[in-house]
Amino acid sequence: MRIAIELARTAGSLGEVPVGAVVVKDGEIVGRGYNQPIGKHDPTAHAEVMALRDAAQKLGNYRLPGCTLYVTLEPCAMCSGAIMHARIGRVVFGALDPKTGVAGSVINLYTEEKLNHHAQIEGGVLAGECGALLSSFFAARRNKTAIA
Repeated sequence: MRIAIELARTAGSLGEVPVGAVVVKDGEIVGRGYNQPIGKHDPTAHAEVMALRDAAQKLGNYRLPGCTLYVTLEPCAMCSGAIMHARIGRVVFGALDPKTGVAGSVINLYTEEKLNHHAQIEGGVLAGECGALLSSFFAARRNKTAIA
């Protein structure tokens, strides 16, 4: 999670919402990503999707069984869909997302019986630190808007 936090800081330094993610298989990081939708002009360039893409390229397979995704913010519906399609076995996230989080905050897609893949979920890991990154980013953005 610490490396995901560093990646989140990279995103924030680029003016992106500070979210970072890593994919781990057998104790080794095989995928890294951070939010890049603004810079890439791509609404799908969330940290989780970027990390999944990186891992899939490195492992030579779009399926990532036996992998764990660590992400600093509770995944949204789009990212959760990608996580399920990739067959990620476990998702560990930091801060809750009360507006778009679908691992329990708004809804829980990971317990939806009608869906065919269910990753194991663990939330709240370094939640304070992950949440502080987001809070300070949005506070700075509000202050900039108020000054302008």
